[in-house]
Amino acid sequence: MKPRLFLLGLLLCIFAHAQNSFELINTKKAVIPFQFINNLIFIPINVNGAELTFLLDTGVAETILFSLENKELKLGNVEKIKFSGLGGSLSIDGLKSDRNTGRIGDALVNTSMSLYVIIDEEFNISSHVGIPVNGVIGYHFFKDHPIFIDYISKKITVYENSDLLKKKIRKFEELPITIERDKPYLYAGVEMTSEKKDSKLLIDLGNSDAIWLFPALIKNFVYNRPNIDDFLGRGFNGDIYGKRSRIHNFYLGDFKFEKPLTAMPDEFSIQHVNLVENRKGSIGGEITRRFTVVFDYPNKKLYLRKNRNFNDPFHFNMSGLDFKQDGLEWKQDKINIETQNLATMGAEAYKNSFQYKFSLKPIFSIAGVRKDSPAYEAGLQKDDRIISINGNRSSDLTLEKIIELMKSDEGRSIIMVVERKNEELTLRFTLEDPIPYQE
Repeated sequence: MKPRLFLLGLLLCIFAHAQNSFELINTKKAVIPFQFINNLIFIPINVNGAELTFLLDTGVAETILFSLENKELKLGNVEKIKFSGLGGSLSIDGLKSDRNTGRIGDALVNTSMSLYVIIDEEFNISSHVGIPVNGVIGYHFFKDHPIFIDYISKKITVYENSDLLKKKIRKFEELPITIERDKPYLYAGVEMTSEKKDSKLLIDLGNSDAIWLFPALIKNFVYNRPNIDDFLGRGFNGDIYGKRSRIHNFYLGDFKFEKPLTAMPDEFSIQHVNLVENRKGSIGGEITRRFTVVFDYPNKKLYLRKNRNFNDPFHFNMSGLDFKQDGLEWKQDKINIETQNLATMGAEAYKNSFQYKFSLKPIFSIAGVRKDSPAYEAGLQKDDRIISINGNRSSDLTLEKIIELMKSDEGRSIIMVVERKNEELTLRFTLEDPIPYQE
């Protein structure tokens, strides 16, 4: 069943500019629990009565809707538009809808919410996250209030103003940011080998990597060795490819990170992106998750205090596999039942000491295989359906657990049972880091 989207009156005119702001109702702060998956933050938002899940992404200016997962949603005041962004294609068709109502809990309300709707059904990140994701929200969530993000408790607190935060952020490091084209930027130190260079970077919560650098925009850029060609992610205009490597050091204010993983998209993937002046790349969720973070757009400040994740190593998916979830299916599980005096009740009682329970379980498959990776050499292929990993049924796993396993320990043996063209195959490989940093 396809999701239903009700478009009320296709209007090709542009309405007067609305406030498009989330306002606190009868309170000075609001607390929002979030889901944290693969370094990405997902928050619940009720739009026009429909309960939806949005990726929180400082790297987007507008609020975007791309999947409804069989939910009904009425949208009014609609006009046709085109999107452009990272990826190879020039643009994709979409719609803009004004004057919607968005609610986050009982305390945050936006009665003039604008939505940009991607109508291409192929654009859907849910299968690569493992939960239903309906859209992306950025600037309009951040623009009017200080936003306090606690990655350890998985809670966001929205404050009415910065005065309420003064005591909480006394021990935080304060960094200046600029808001350009509705996105936050700062200068950070990038040390490829030995020379530290201040570089203008987008703070991008919608990017799960640590750092992205754009070689085409950096004078005399030389790739560190070793490096690999890899699939880096998905943009509005298609898949993004480039190289991955490690750099010597990365500096954020007084904080220093050694040998962080760095992704470098190719020139083809950024050719249609309208970048701000002097931008050299991005900082992603693999960096920000190591802090308690406060975004203060109104005062152009970022506040950081390191948390218990700060010294985590920068792990890489060493398998070479990109995974996706292909929906759910009904599975039968045997459930043991407690019985009394089983020995004296005969064989019939033993037969009745268990029952079957049916439940929905996830289906996983391989979305891509990096050439020359351990999984590639073992013979794994795109579209292989995963039956089990190291003896654990895939239906008992989550996408996040599978990825964590592939990042776990170099030298770890992986045994995967997959289904290919109705044939069951058992394939083995050993995790190997293809880009260990070399001095």
